[in-house]
Amino acid sequence: MRFASLGSGSKGNATVVDCGSSRFLVDCGFSIRETERRLLRLELTPADIGAVLVTHEHTDHLRGVFPLAKKYNIPVIMTAGTSKAAKAPSVPLTLIDSHSPFVFGDVTITPVSVPHDAREPVQYIFSCRGLRLGVLTDIGSITPHVVDEYSGCDGLLLECNHDLQMLQNGPYPMALKQRISSPWGHLSNDQSLALLESIDLQRMQHLVVGHVSLQNNALEIVKGLMQEVDSKLPSVHYACQEEGFGWLELKAS
Repeated sequence: MRFASLGSGSKGNATVVDCGSSRFLVDCGFSIRETERRLLRLELTPADIGAVLVTHEHTDHLRGVFPLAKKYNIPVIMTAGTSKAAKAPSVPLTLIDSHSPFVFGDVTITPVSVPHDAREPVQYIFSCRGLRLGVLTDIGSITPHVVDEYSGCDGLLLECNHDLQMLQNGPYPMALKQRISSPWGHLSNDQSLALLESIDLQRMQHLVVGHVSLQNNALEIVKGLMQEVDSKLPSVHYACQEEGFGWLELKAS
């Protein structure tokens, strides 16, 4: 199994997951042209994508989903709540139960319900050939369900959205600050660190820190915090808005 990112942040998100004969795009927050350009960096085209899985309806995750699906006839997978909020047009659409795993090709996909200010949002865990990859962004607080589901992953893309002090002292309007820091907003650095300290990391091969705010966070702060769990992690990577990150491979032991 391998995974990569086209970009991660408030201006657009898309993650590629590849295992066996199955290849997915998790969200697509970029225009068709930008998505095509970013896929080329990974030596892919939209025709290589078997399905787009949508986490929720916010624009930085949804912007390019339906245009891409319509142009290239790519199936779209999302919850019924997300479909209603997104006003899904006529494209190949599969609605999933946010509490039930399903199989697509060689991969078992587990939707994970998360607290976020969207309508029936989920994140995803991919299981294939004895490997588990978790994608966990856009979540306002850590629940016991999240801890249980994301323990024992071989790879994890985890949000470290904001430094709370930078957010509080920053230029955003108060209402936006309150939204971001609420239990239905985004994870702070400290919350992400607390999750890493709560889950089983023994199998972890690659941790990717993503969805880092350009206004309310700094990589230097995040990297300093990650040193607290560095001894438990063989490999830590940082996804950026413009470049995402290149292919990372997970290997069965």
